Amino acid sequence: MDTQSFSKDDFFQKYMPGDVCFGCGHSNTAGLQIKSYWQGDDCVCIWQPEIKHQGWPGITCGGIIATLIDCHCMASAMATAIRNENRPLGSKPEYRFATGTLHIKYLKPTPIASPLTLKAKVTQIKNKRIYTLHCDVSAEKQKTVEAEVIAFLVYSSDQEHPEGTEFSA
Repeated sequence: MDTQSFSKDDFFQKYMPGDVCFGCGHSNTAGLQIKSYWQGDDCVCIWQPEIKHQGWPGITCGGIIATLIDCHCMASAMATAIRNENRPLGSKPEYRFATGTLHIKYLKPTPIASPLTLKAKVTQIKNKRIYTLHCDVSAEKQKTVEAEVIAFLVYSSDQEHPEGTEFSA
């Protein structure tokens, strides 16, 4: 597997056409517009919360953190699927993933003053369409949140629907 790191300008969401999602939609100007990229074998996103993203004064809202994890992991699953096929992002077929489960452990309050770093990695792939990911969120070099996410491949541009419709993990 290629372990090359890519430029932060070559982010995964750029290769998700039609994505209008609040968290990861590149063209959604009202959204969070996260940018995920490769750093070795990790999928990384660095994102700076604003005052409007706080839950309590100085603390990032847990719902915003959940959205960041969810969107970062769906993009990471897509990028991993393409990388595992030794293809560049933007090549055909295009894949889209949807969240199956999102299990989050909030370990400590996540401060809003500094950038958040999300690191995700696919830990298991089942039937080429069910991806389990682990994601850590850190602020000020301290892990504040960890999550396990299951992503389902729900669209491939070379098929109307991926093989099968049952998604039991």
